[in-house]
Amino acid sequence: MSSLLYRIGRAAYQRRATTLAAWLLLLVLVGGAAVLGGGTLQNSFAIPGTESQEGLDALDQRFPQAAGATAQIVFVADDGATLDDPDARAAVEQVVAAVGQVEHVLQVSDPFADGAPPSAVSDDRRYAQSNVQLDEVLTDLPDGLGDELEAAAVVDPSAPLTVDLGGQVYTVTGVEIGVTELLGVGVAVLVLAVTFGSLLAAGMPLLTALLGVAVALAGILAVSAAATISSTTPTLALMIGLAVGIDYALFILTRHRHQLAHGMAVEESAARAVATAGTAVVFAGTTVIIALIGLSVVGIPFLSVMGIAAACAVAIAVLVAVTVLPALMGLAGERLRPRPTSRAARRELADPASGGTMGSRWVHVVTRVPLLTVVLVVLGVGVLAIPASDLRLTLPDNGSAPDGSPQRTTYDLVAEGFGPGYNAPLLVTADIIASTDPKGAVEGLAGDLAALDGVVAVPVATPNPSADTALFQVIPEGGQADPSTQALVKEIRADADDLVAPYPGVRDLLVTGQTAVSVDVSQRLGAALVPFGVVVVGLSLVLLLIVFRSVAVPVKATLGYLLSVAAAFGATAAVFEWGWGADLIGVALVGPVISFMPIIVMGVLFGLAMDYEVFLVSRMHEEYAAHREPRRAVVTGFTASARVVSAAAIIMISVFAAFVPSGSDIVQPIAFGLAVGVAVDAFAVRMTLVPAVLTLLGHRAWSMPRWLDRHLPSLDVEGAALAEQLAHEAWVAEHGPAPVRADGAVLATPDAPREPASRPVDLVLRPGEALHVASADPRLVDAFLLAAAGRGGPVAGHLAVLDHPLPAQGAAVAARVALVLPGAGGPGTVGEHVASGEPGRRQDARTRRVLAVAGWLLAGDPGADVGSTAPPFGAGTPLGALTPGERAVLDVARAAAGRPPVLVVAAAPDDGGATGRALALLAARGATVLAAGPVPGARRLLLVPAGAPGARGAHVADGTPVPAAAPAPGPAPPGTDGRVGAAPADDEGIPR
Repeated sequence: MSSLLYRIGRAAYQRRATTLAAWLLLLVLVGGAAVLGGGTLQNSFAIPGTESQEGLDALDQRFPQAAGATAQIVFVADDGATLDDPDARAAVEQVVAAVGQVEHVLQVSDPFADGAPPSAVSDDRRYAQSNVQLDEVLTDLPDGLGDELEAAAVVDPSAPLTVDLGGQVYTVTGVEIGVTELLGVGVAVLVLAVTFGSLLAAGMPLLTALLGVAVALAGILAVSAAATISSTTPTLALMIGLAVGIDYALFILTRHRHQLAHGMAVEESAARAVATAGTAVVFAGTTVIIALIGLSVVGIPFLSVMGIAAACAVAIAVLVAVTVLPALMGLAGERLRPRPTSRAARRELADPASGGTMGSRWVHVVTRVPLLTVVLVVLGVGVLAIPASDLRLTLPDNGSAPDGSPQRTTYDLVAEGFGPGYNAPLLVTADIIASTDPKGAVEGLAGDLAALDGVVAVPVATPNPSADTALFQVIPEGGQADPSTQALVKEIRADADDLVAPYPGVRDLLVTGQTAVSVDVSQRLGAALVPFGVVVVGLSLVLLLIVFRSVAVPVKATLGYLLSVAAAFGATAAVFEWGWGADLIGVALVGPVISFMPIIVMGVLFGLAMDYEVFLVSRMHEEYAAHREPRRAVVTGFTASARVVSAAAIIMISVFAAFVPSGSDIVQPIAFGLAVGVAVDAFAVRMTLVPAVLTLLGHRAWSMPRWLDRHLPSLDVEGAALAEQLAHEAWVAEHGPAPVRADGAVLATPDAPREPASRPVDLVLRPGEALHVASADPRLVDAFLLAAAGRGGPVAGHLAVLDHPLPAQGAAVAARVALVLPGAGGPGTVGEHVASGEPGRRQDARTRRVLAVAGWLLAGDPGADVGSTAPPFGAGTPLGALTPGERAVLDVARAAAGRPPVLVVAAAPDDGGATGRALALLAARGATVLAAGPVPGARRLLLVPAGAPGARGAHVADGTPVPAAAPAPGPAPPGTDGRVGAAPADDEGIPR
């Protein structure tokens, strides 16, 4: 990963104009698609497979006249008057008639018409409500329809009443950004300026983040022309994309300026910053993306769309950070290098272990008595999490719309004049197609529903024109989020069979409507919360196990994440349920929060928590690997990374918090929960609890069972493989190509894959050279040869084959190196053996090539052409009929037929030296050969077990020992005295 990002960063730097032009062109194209597509946003909370959704689908089919959007008119008489006043009544009739003439209006109910339900007018005769049925769904209606309805509803100022309009027609279908969101960006700029000490550097993360969210938002709006996307989706994508976009660029730019302060060239620094810090950014971004896409497993379409859109915003933020940022670094050039006398330069050049910084003082405080720190943090966060048990969930209704909005005004007036239940009607449908008395059944069911506890009225009870479905509007006592309303929904569903039993032919009683949908969504999300949490926690454990090769680190990180989530839920409940400080931060309505707030906060916070964990602990891990001193690793690693992590967290908190005061009822609790969660996770968990726990555990914090270590892949988040690759390339540029090169390589055995088992090995093997590998421990021979074939690598030091460091690039080595396992394969013919694994049409050509090489090897004439001598066997010869020497040569020919640059023979067959002679011929033709058995003219590498005294390696040629001071062929590797495989000696003359 780091090598790929290095190439990407260098390419973006070198082609900075092209890179920036490509992103700007993409923004123009996607933005143009969004404008031309004319997409709109709509809040659809459909849940396939639920009873409420089945009922809505039935309404769409059997009551098509009710499928369009609706508006609501509320008439309120002036103080001291009633709507029975002739002037008031005339004004109501005028408005009903005028609104009915507006285009797209199908029907307007008259609250005073004969047959109007009693609930259309309040008991005190001061309030009346009229429903407006439109002919199109919300997204198909013209933008100015609300203005037309308001113009039609204007009454004479002398009329003793007021008229208010609300309902679906006033739903926001665009993205709204307020001043407070921009305030969050301003705080981010201030933090960046303080962090970098440079306005130029401070502007880069902001610029890249804004570019990323602009592309993401344009893409979301473009897609909204063809898919249903809620009005919350772009706001969530904006909030998350802006926060992570600034943070990711901050991490990379911080590494770049650190390297510049140490004298690195600008281009090299840009590429390395993308390769190292960029790898951690990709890792962190991937965890956020996986968690957000994981919302799809819940099975709720609008939540899946929301998660995917936010995940796309994060993915774009990552791409912008690793491409646009190095391009901007190229434009800035030397101007990003801290001036030698500046405070920024002194800070970058300071030794983290020297202390003197706030981070150093803090880590010394929290690790002085680590157990006390752990107890205090857990207790403090636990207290903050206590209110979480009172967190209630619901879907938004007009009661949570902003104060003063048309839909909120009508909602409040209806609740005031008629009761909260009239804002949360239940729709009950029943199949009456088989009823012999549909009218009597409808009337009877209406009476039974009205008699239920918690029901105020059943104002609507009617069959559809085809008399196959009945529709009932049931008014509960409480509002949508009231527990009594939710209990009523469950009661009707539980007693559905008993309710229809007295009416023959009536069946399939379903409860639907917005209130029932809210109940179903909350139940579905509540059931999915634990499985989703298990997936997130499991992912956290696996990823951190791979990154840090430790059991304690991921367990500690996961438990810390759970503490942060609990604190976020607790603080949200305290503010939004209990009302603590709600007025101070602009919470419009105290009560239940949006149903999907917990699952979104869990997903996003997971990725951010792993982000901070990696940046903090990876530096500690580097220090521990270098010095094996646990406390020093914690203190030095924390001091080196605390500043940038603190800045990133403050920026993230500021961006999230800025969406609280002016956010919608959906966004407010999510933004607040994320702001609190990030604050707790960054400062209480990662920067207080983590160093204390790691100090408490000591060496155990960095250990892992051997059996588990063997089964986990290697993930180079810290960029060690890239550093090794660059060092090797520098050596090759100075000393020339070497197909195999080892510099202090230490081997391990399969039973202990992370434990050093050999003395360090130094080796330079040039093209056309052969090497005989030997050892008193045969396991070391196998380990070295398999590593040279790309099937392993050293546990310390450097081993590169064909310019690919191992084990990081083992796959590339395995693809180019031929590995010979003599005697492998079962019974059969020569042709079947050599052509196995080849497609049918290539088997004959493969067989002919292998037989030609085998004949040449058996002839033993290096000057002859391949194919000039036929082997003493053919494709149809049974393998069992070959002599040991012929079989061994056949195996070598099978590997050499593809002309590999390096050939590895991982065993020494008893073949009378046939394998060695064949390998010598191949070396004479330019192949580099490594073998477990003798090869004529080969150099010899003796692998010394770790506990044995002696040199790193010794060489013999043609069976004759070479004096210790004899130079090896080719230039000597740096750091040696000219003896390939020799080790420097200590004061007692014993090689180290």
